[in-house]
Amino acid sequence: MRGPADPTTVQELWVALHGYGQLASDFVAGMRALDDGTRLLVAPEALSRFYDTSSQVEKHAEARVGASWMTREDRFAEIEDQLVWLSQAHAHYRAAIGRDVPLVVLGFSQGAAAASRWVASGAVAPAHLICWGGSVAPELPLGPESALGRTRCTMVFGTRDRFVTADKVGAEQARMTSAGFTPEFERFDGGHRLDDAALLRVASR
Repeated sequence: MRGPADPTTVQELWVALHGYGQLASDFVAGMRALDDGTRLLVAPEALSRFYDTSSQVEKHAEARVGASWMTREDRFAEIEDQLVWLSQAHAHYRAAIGRDVPLVVLGFSQGAAAASRWVASGAVAPAHLICWGGSVAPELPLGPESALGRTRCTMVFGTRDRFVTADKVGAEQARMTSAGFTPEFERFDGGHRLDDAALLRVASR
């Protein structure tokens, strides 16, 4: 969590969901450009932690720890668990604020799918959904009668993102347009990461 010491001075509540293999503490630290004293930045951590062996270390004690929102194992149960967890975290911080301030939900990479599922469930009604370096979960309804269809949404992609190429962005835009869902698209010069300048642009709109 980052933000003002007195939560009753908060003007916006941000719930930010990290990407695959990240930890919440590292992820929210990367959002410090938004920490101007008016926003409470909350980064719930995915429930499935694991040892990241991609560095090929021999001992778990030396391996980096990451977290994942879900895997293919018990997929639907994990989705239900994450929806309950996110709603509980949101309710906790909403109660601390003590008043109804706008909610912004940001999901990065794998967290974008988790964020969109949470919004689509109707458990929250954010003023703004931001999918960064990832997309809305493909199984979700996007029509104007759906929860997502009634939500302002911005899709953010780096021009050098090796996971989300220009072709993939174009295909995603076409899928959304055909469903009557018209989010804003924001590009920045960079790869698969957050970007301070782009964060501030999107947050200021």
